[in-house]
Amino acid sequence: MLKKLMITTASLALLTSATIAQTPDQTQPAPPAAAAAKGQVITEQKPDQLLASKLKGTNVIGTNDEKIGDVSDILFEKDGKILAYVVGVGGFLGIGTKDVALSPASFQIVPANDRESMKLKLSMTKDELKSAADFKAHKETTSTTGQAPSRDRAPMTPPSQR
Repeated sequence: MLKKLMITTASLALLTSATIAQTPDQTQPAPPAAAAAKGQVITEQKPDQLLASKLKGTNVIGTNDEKIGDVSDILFEKDGKILAYVVGVGGFLGIGTKDVALSPASFQIVPANDRESMKLKLSMTKDELKSAADFKAHKETTSTTGQAPSRDRAPMTPPSQR
């Protein structure tokens, strides 16, 4: 009886070790497709790429090379695709300015003078832009349930924690 128990135990131990040896290692490196899902570091700006910080405030000129406004904001989707440049037109010193959103394809980048790196040219006049539909930014609604409204942007870090 004892001999039968020892043989059964030894057989079970061999089967278990063989099963463990065939189980894939869970600490293997991720396949390349999974690695692509992680953050990708970009080390420099290429000549055909623009920074939003340089684009915001850029003068917008019309068909007769007259300034008709400037880029006041950029509208983009959560995946990063740019949908429109918001152009502030009309008004004086920001008072009475109207915002109009136009697709990036509406603009042509033209070189500017020494003080400006570029201008954006539209095939529209100032009057046409003033008569275009206003762009209205989405306003977050406050919740009546006591919960904070959802945020579509990253929280700001206080200057003391930077």
